[in-house]
Amino acid sequence: MSRAAHIPYGAYWCTPFAKWQGAFSHLHSLKFAAWHARRELAARGLQEMPIDFGVLGTTVPQQGVFYGLPWAAGLMGLERLSGPTISQACATSARCIALAADAVVAGSADCAFLLTADRVSNGPSLYYPDPTGPGGNGTNESWVMDNFQGDPFAKLSMIETAENVARRHGITTAEQNEVTLMRYAQYAQALEQDRAFQKKYMRVPFEIPDKSFRKVQATLEGDQGIHPTTAAGLAELKPLIPGGTITYGGQTHPADGNAALFVTTEARARELSTRPEVKIRILATGQARVEKGYMPAATVPAARDALARAALAVSAVTHVKTHNPFAVGDIVVSRELGFPVEKMNGYGCSLVWGHPQGPTGMRAVIEMIEQMVMEGGGVGLFTGCAAGDSAMSVLVRVDV
Repeated sequence: MSRAAHIPYGAYWCTPFAKWQGAFSHLHSLKFAAWHARRELAARGLQEMPIDFGVLGTTVPQQGVFYGLPWAAGLMGLERLSGPTISQACATSARCIALAADAVVAGSADCAFLLTADRVSNGPSLYYPDPTGPGGNGTNESWVMDNFQGDPFAKLSMIETAENVARRHGITTAEQNEVTLMRYAQYAQALEQDRAFQKKYMRVPFEIPDKSFRKVQATLEGDQGIHPTTAAGLAELKPLIPGGTITYGGQTHPADGNAALFVTTEARARELSTRPEVKIRILATGQARVEKGYMPAATVPAARDALARAALAVSAVTHVKTHNPFAVGDIVVSRELGFPVEKMNGYGCSLVWGHPQGPTGMRAVIEMIEQMVMEGGGVGLFTGCAAGDSAMSVLVRVDV
């Protein structure tokens, strides 16, 4: 009998996302993620589960990151857990899921724990020694800012890649504003009834620890840095690049946060699940890279790759979630896949709640699962672009 990889319902969590230089900016991202995970494992009674494979996903170096997953696992109380540390820009979460799913299907792991974390705030500055430089001087890199501003291969900033896509597909600022308003309205639904939707996977109000993680110094009611958005307000914004189409309103913001989930066998998923009757199977993952300078468009071939691996047509997909740092990305996905743009990204997306890189895709997958369970199941497709004109996708089936 062939093995399949499953995500146990409810065996996942996510912090609120805090806009950079906000409520989480004082916290070491890996220590914070481990502190959070230790609490959540205890709350679910999962500390003693026989986890045999760990994966850490992170993209912004923190002090001690060389020790990666073993260090984070030790801080969580899982002192015998080992595994790799993954960094693939905004495809990090999808890559972690793909790696864990492959391990479970192959039989090299039975129960994998995935932890993703980033602090984009206060990004490190790296110094690269160069004995051949003038006076022996090396070069400096601002890990966050320099990489936002320029792909060393394509020689373009990320917003320039989005403008290339908008130009090629004839996407106007007005169209982007329409999608942006739609996404904020969808996010507002997640806040209804005292954040009933978000409370399915997020503990809010969220207690914020101090730097030493010894005491709670404040609380956060939910995602930080999200502002009311109106049609009139968006219409007043000017494109950031002269002659372009993308405004501040049509792009996301950098953020801090972490997320985690389990990938395991069907039998173990029933043990871990808070609703054992819910089955969440990972059908396939996909990846793609497009011509240089067109990053947001990579989501389409990545989605098609996952669908092809699962031998499914787009018509079989009931739910779509994207990592959409630019609104143009959703318009392209909708046009190319033929999936209605208004049916994508229910209850929120990274365009609204932000972009902490490592955990971004994991939160999106968790939200997609929760929406699918609420709506009776189906086939869900997550696809998201990443640095280097690349993208990854995750395809799941939910049976309720």
